[in-house]
Amino acid sequence: MEPFYAVVRLIARFWIWFFFERVEVRHPERVPRMGAVLLCINHPNNLIDSLLVGIVIPRQVHYLATAALFRNPLTARLLVALGVIPVYRKADDPDRTDRNFEMFAACDEAFDGGRLVAIYPEGVTRAEAHVQRIKTGAARIALAYEAHAPGRLTVMPVGLNFEARKRFRGRVLVSFGEPVDLSSYLAIYREEPAKALHALTTALQSAMEREVVHVERIDAAVLARAVEELYRGELERELWEERGLSGRRIDPFPLSVAIADAVEYFRKEDPERIEGLWHRILGYRALLATYRLRDDAVRTGLERTPARRRVARSRQAIVGLPLFAYGAAVNFLPYYLPGWLAGRLSRRPTDYATIRLLASIVAFPLFWALETALVGWVAGLGLALAFFLSLPLGGLIAYRYLVGTGRLRHQLRFGALLLTRAQEARRLLAERRQIVDDLERAKRDYLGGARGPHFSP
Repeated sequence: MEPFYAVVRLIARFWIWFFFERVEVRHPERVPRMGAVLLCINHPNNLIDSLLVGIVIPRQVHYLATAALFRNPLTARLLVALGVIPVYRKADDPDRTDRNFEMFAACDEAFDGGRLVAIYPEGVTRAEAHVQRIKTGAARIALAYEAHAPGRLTVMPVGLNFEARKRFRGRVLVSFGEPVDLSSYLAIYREEPAKALHALTTALQSAMEREVVHVERIDAAVLARAVEELYRGELERELWEERGLSGRRIDPFPLSVAIADAVEYFRKEDPERIEGLWHRILGYRALLATYRLRDDAVRTGLERTPARRRVARSRQAIVGLPLFAYGAAVNFLPYYLPGWLAGRLSRRPTDYATIRLLASIVAFPLFWALETALVGWVAGLGLALAFFLSLPLGGLIAYRYLVGTGRLRHQLRFGALLLTRAQEARRLLAERRQIVDDLERAKRDYLGGARGPHFSP
C-alpha cells in the first residue's frame, strides 16, 4: 500500500466512522491477501461506495472511474496518486472510446503486479435498491487477462447495502461473495468471444445480486423495507430466545434477504395476499402520521416494559439534558449546514450522501477550529485544548441523546393518547398486532413451502 493512499485511507476511515453508526462486513476473508483480484461492486451511493470498500480491505484498491473526472488537472493528479484508472465511456465522449486500450493495459499491468482492481459493472451510480443490468466491461477485463495468464486472476462480487442512504449515522453492510470461476468460460472465449462475454456477464450479475437485498420491482422493494421495519425486531427476538443469541450477534443480512425473497415469492404466488398486506401497512402508517407517532412507540405499547426500566430511562433523559444542550450548541452549524447544502445541490438521490459527507469534512474542522480559536482568545490555551477535545464527544452524545429522547417523546405521546383517546390508541395497537399476526402466518406458510429458506443469523 503506497504511503499517500494509506494516509487518505486513514482519513476516510475516520469520516466513515463518523458518518455511519455501523459498517458491517460479511466474509472479508474471501478477499485474497495477495495476488491479482478484480472486485465487481454495485454502485448505489456515489463516492461513498469507493470509500467504504477501500477502508474494509487491507489492500490498496485501484478503482476504474470515468475519464470525465480527470478533466480537472488538480483532481486528475489526486486520482492518479491514488491509483485510479480512467475509463473512456461512450456516454461521456464518443470520440475517445478508442483510448480504452489504455485502460485494459493498465488493468493487465496491475494484475501482473499482483494488485487489486475494482469496477462498478452497472456503469453509473443507481438509486434503486437492486442491481441494475450490468455491462460487459468486467467480463472483458477478466477474460482478456485470463486468456494470457490462466488461473492467476480472482474475480469477486461485492454487495453494498445501505439501511437509509440519506440518513446521518445510518448502517451499511459490505458483503463479499464467493469468487467466480473463470476457467469454464476460457475455452468458449477462445472460440466464440461474444458468447463467453455474455455468459460471464450473466454469471457476474447473478453473483452480485446474491450479495444485495434484491427484489425485481421497486414496489416490492418498498414493501420489503416496510415489512422489515415492522417485523425484523420480532424475528431477532425469536432467534435470540430460541438460540440464546444476543441482538448484536445476529447477522442482519440473511434476515433482510429472507424478507425480500419472501415478499417476492408471495408477489408471484399469492399477489392478493401481498396487496392486502400492503394496504393494511399503508393504513397503519396513515394512523401513525395522524397522531404524529412512530412505530416503535406502538410496539413498546404492546410490550410489558418493567416500571424500573421506564424510571431509569426518564432519569437518564433528565441527567443527560445538560450534556445534550452543550453538544448541540457547539455542533449545530457544522451538523445542519452540510445537510442543507446537500439538499440544495443534489441533482440525483445518489448525490445527497456524498455531498453531505464532503461538506461535513470541510464544515466540522472549520467550525471546530473557529470555536476553539475563540475560546483560546477568551480563556487561554489550556481551556481551548480541553474544549477542542470535547467537541466530537459532545456531538456524538448530543446525537445519541436526541435519538433516545425522540423515542421517549413518542412513547409519552402514545401514553397521552391512551389516556385522552383510548379508542384510537387501542385501534393502533390492534392494527399493529394484526399486521404482525399476518406476517407470522405468512412466515409459517413460506417456511413450510418447498422453497422456503430458514431465517438464520
